[in-house]
Amino acid sequence: MRALQIAATGMSAQQTRVEVISNNLANMSTTGYNARRAEFADLHYQQATRPGTVTAADGTVIPAGVQLGLGVRPTAVSVNLQQGALTQTGGDLDLAIDGEGYLEVTLPSGLSAYTRDGGLKRSPDGLIVTSDGYPVAPAITIPDDASTISINAAGEVYAYFSDQVEPEMLGQLTLAGFSNEKGLEAIGSNLFLETAASGTPQVTTPGQDGLGTLRQGYLEDSSVDSVREITELIKAQRGYELNAKVITAADQMLSATTQVR
Repeated sequence: MRALQIAATGMSAQQTRVEVISNNLANMSTTGYNARRAEFADLHYQQATRPGTVTAADGTVIPAGVQLGLGVRPTAVSVNLQQGALTQTGGDLDLAIDGEGYLEVTLPSGLSAYTRDGGLKRSPDGLIVTSDGYPVAPAITIPDDASTISINAAGEVYAYFSDQVEPEMLGQLTLAGFSNEKGLEAIGSNLFLETAASGTPQVTTPGQDGLGTLRQGYLEDSSVDSVREITELIKAQRGYELNAKVITAADQMLSATTQVR
């Protein structure tokens, strides 16, 4: 009774789908979060009769054959790269990326990670860091006596001082682009790592080489569509229930077989 194993793979697939949806809904308020989508493919097929087989009787070619599927399997959890809405916050170090690209940060291990979460902060040493304290690359230090900070669309960081008319340029923020953003490895805390699938980062000035620009005083909202996610959740629940009913039906058929006298 292959239906038992086939329905079990269907239940497992719908469970994976629900887990992806629940993670999307949990991150509805996460800055710069991109919704994920579970993708599936059918499993192997048992070829009872191969299409195109020639019958021994008169040489007729079988047009379709008998191919029995063995279930479903997850193939990927794909990222929806749709940009979220930009919300004005007014913070000096709040940055939204309007377009493609990622900010580069340096992890304690020395590796580079990438993020679209522009809710930056100032460390006790004056460094521009993420909410977890990871410095943004290239490192930029804000003087203690700076009154305000200005960051233009091209990523140039200026500091204004109470005793100076002209601002002082502190550094240049850059953005990193990837040939396959969906190949990045998510490690949590809104951070991604480069992989062989993503390709090497192309670091350049914001607004160049197809990358977006920076908008000071804004943050990018999550791209999760709550209505769509709830709809997908209902569909996943119905799919799970239907596969469970297949298992129940298969069990009843087996019971009928064992009770044959």
